[in-house]
Amino acid sequence: MPEYRRIWQPGGVYFFTVNLLQRHGNDLLVRRMDLLRRVVKSVKNRHPFRIHGWVVLPDHLHCIIELPANDMDFSMRWRLIKMGLSKSLPVVEKRSVVRIRRGERGVWQRRYWEHLIRDEKDYQAHMDYIHINPVKHGLVNRVCEWPYSTFHRLVERGIYPRDWAGGEESSLEYND
Repeated sequence: MPEYRRIWQPGGVYFFTVNLLQRHGNDLLVRRMDLLRRVVKSVKNRHPFRIHGWVVLPDHLHCIIELPANDMDFSMRWRLIKMGLSKSLPVVEKRSVVRIRRGERGVWQRRYWEHLIRDEKDYQAHMDYIHINPVKHGLVNRVCEWPYSTFHRLVERGIYPRDWAGGEESSLEYND
């Protein structure tokens, strides 16, 4: 019988994709970026985690975070982030009968995509995926043009060159 690794690993480094419930034509995340930043900062202060990479697009976000050595509860952090943003917004969204009965908002998709980073190659592939995403979605022509990304901080640290994946001449490949 094969040995299976645990999905949840204390101190693990994880890649996430988190989506709004209504994706198409919804720019809530960039329109309320100030609020999202405050909520993430508040959750991070109460339940620490390290942000390796993060990009916020109009209707979804991608990130890589690292949990403390003795902690594996990323789901609680996402629950608090999603709840914190939702509770700070006026109730204007359409909600299903099920969501109303459960007292849920209709802002976020219930689930999210989570992936435990396995090694350096996996880490770099997901970091690149995060930062190329605004180009992939046609929001900008060059990675450095998107303001809602850790790319700029990583350029300052010398991890990425400013012109990384800079335009049509780029040979970087990415898949959805």
